[in-house]
Amino acid sequence: MTARSLPKFLCAAAVAVGALGLPLTLPVQAASAAPCPDIEVVFARGTAEPPGLGVTGSSFTEAMRARAGGKTVGSYGVNYAASADFDHPAVVLHTALDGIRDAQRHITFIANTCPGTRIVLGGYSQGAVVAGIATMGGLPPGVRPEHRADVPPPMPPEVANHVAAVVLFGKPSDRFMLDLGAPTVAVGGLYAGKTREYCVPFDNICDGTPARQPNALHVLYAVNGMQIDAAGFAASRL
Repeated sequence: MTARSLPKFLCAAAVAVGALGLPLTLPVQAASAAPCPDIEVVFARGTAEPPGLGVTGSSFTEAMRARAGGKTVGSYGVNYAASADFDHPAVVLHTALDGIRDAQRHITFIANTCPGTRIVLGGYSQGAVVAGIATMGGLPPGVRPEHRADVPPPMPPEVANHVAAVVLFGKPSDRFMLDLGAPTVAVGGLYAGKTREYCVPFDNICDGTPARQPNALHVLYAVNGMQIDAAGFAASRL
């Protein structure tokens, strides 16, 4: 898939997801209603999804509630534009940086104010880039010199103790990121052992093959059982 065709594909894919019975318009997910839930899901939505958790994030969060064993589960949709302007990679980069900052802010806030809350960080597609870079202990590989000052500093190391699990759905491959002229994503060392990544076989956004043709497999993460498996993985680490 070319960068130019990706936004149109995602819009068409949203229609396909709607045909599966999932909502296309989701409520904005602010910070948890309860000040300190037992579990806080912090999720970054995918490209062009409306503000909130996104379809995959909402499905994953509900799966977490089903696995929580009576514990309270709050949720926070990372606040960023999730830009689809792939014709101008710098625009996407800067909106993603906004998401990284917001995710780090919220995670650090919960860690400091609700030390008993276990945090589950997640992201889908562009949101997986946001979530992944939010965990890194330094600059992502391939950041251009002119952008280095814009990348947020790592979270304090002690914050990692409050993050129980990281789940990434359809994270764009190194090849996909490099084709966009963007840095690649590697989960930080303090989080790598508690991370699980999901890539549908032959999803050419995340599997490393050339992404030249639309691939509807990229929108299946909310409905193919991977969100349920991810919730089981996260729950096992609580």
